[in-house]
Amino acid sequence: MKIAAISSGGGHWIELQRITPAFEDHDVFYISTHKNLGDTVQGHKFYTIPDASRWNKLKLLMVAFQVMKLMVFTRPDIVISTGAAPGVFGIIAGKLIGAKTIWLDSIANVEHISLSGKLAIHIADRVYTQWPSLADKNIIYAGNVL
Repeated sequence: MKIAAISSGGGHWIELQRITPAFEDHDVFYISTHKNLGDTVQGHKFYTIPDASRWNKLKLLMVAFQVMKLMVFTRPDIVISTGAAPGVFGIIAGKLIGAKTIWLDSIANVEHISLSGKLAIHIADRVYTQWPSLADKNIIYAGNVL
């Protein structure tokens, strides 16, 4: 299986790194917003995309285009993301190319699912929360990664 693991930097990246043991024996590549994060996944392909948020619509479009281009070029079987905006684009692009998609909402979202997670609920094959109180028929709680 070829797995695309995508997230923004910071806490999203840390959470993504905490689940990497689940990717053993698979062909994994990583996508994130900070070039230096590639040092944390040595031995794997790493792609850098611009960072963007809902406050900069033009940059969001650029990120969406770059993520889609990467997904078409790499053709992963599975796309997994811990957020935020780049991850949503990864999930959307993954669905468009026929990949299975998984969204893991950040542990920082204690009281409600993130905005990106709310979008992912409608797109991803599986959506996970790290808080039991946020689980429902569309959101799975299976523990936390921190």
